[in-house]
Amino acid sequence: MSNQNGHHSWPEKVGIIDVEIYFPSYYVDQNELEIHDNVSKGKYTIGLGQSKMGFCSDREDINSLCLTVVEQLMQKRGLSYSQIGRLEVGTETIIDKSKSVKTVLMELFKESGNHDVEGVDSTNACYGGTAALFNSVAWVESSAWDGRYALVVAGDIAVYAEGNARPTGGAGAIAMLIGPNAPIVLERGLRSTYMEHVYDFYKPNLMSEYPTVDGKLSVQSYAKALDKCYDGFCRKAEKLHKTKGNNVYKITF
Repeated sequence: MSNQNGHHSWPEKVGIIDVEIYFPSYYVDQNELEIHDNVSKGKYTIGLGQSKMGFCSDREDINSLCLTVVEQLMQKRGLSYSQIGRLEVGTETIIDKSKSVKTVLMELFKESGNHDVEGVDSTNACYGGTAALFNSVAWVESSAWDGRYALVVAGDIAVYAEGNARPTGGAGAIAMLIGPNAPIVLERGLRSTYMEHVYDFYKPNLMSEYPTVDGKLSVQSYAKALDKCYDGFCRKAEKLHKTKGNNVYKITF
């Protein structure tokens, strides 16, 4: 954006303007799954805090989940697809090794005549959705921004082989509208990331949708990454705001 003097000005308060979620109508009652798996009562419902596990019938897939949630968000906001300049999807549910979910979602844009939409799919387990969000916020904050909104979609169909991980599966999608003057703002210049090469969760078998999971290592990796991100965030916050320590920011964690 440019002001009256022709000087560039950044869009302010960039973040999440609105959110829409969608879950399939089919689900497994976790109380019944406890009985089926012959485990102690409350292992899934109390121990894991689960009540229902959504799943897709043969009439739905990752494409339809994302199509539905985007259409719901656009209708709720009363927006035209011509108002969207970026669309990025975060998912690890792959039904085509080349064609992205984002390209399927472009069918929704066809009637508006808007084909000038940046973005593609981001894939890296659960982080794909986070990457899609960060990329879209960065686009709005960048010189490439043309004044339109960005759409971020995160969706997955999580299916596990029989065993301890199965009750943690599920299916669903979320769509986020990104732009300036948002009620949920991502603070500019203050972000911390920690990434490491670890085989805690991966899907090496392209013939199966089941992941290979090392549960203990996964929990350890998550806790380590959280600690490292917090430490990095505090260092950056101190440098950015020229404060001592991190007392102000401990409240938010």
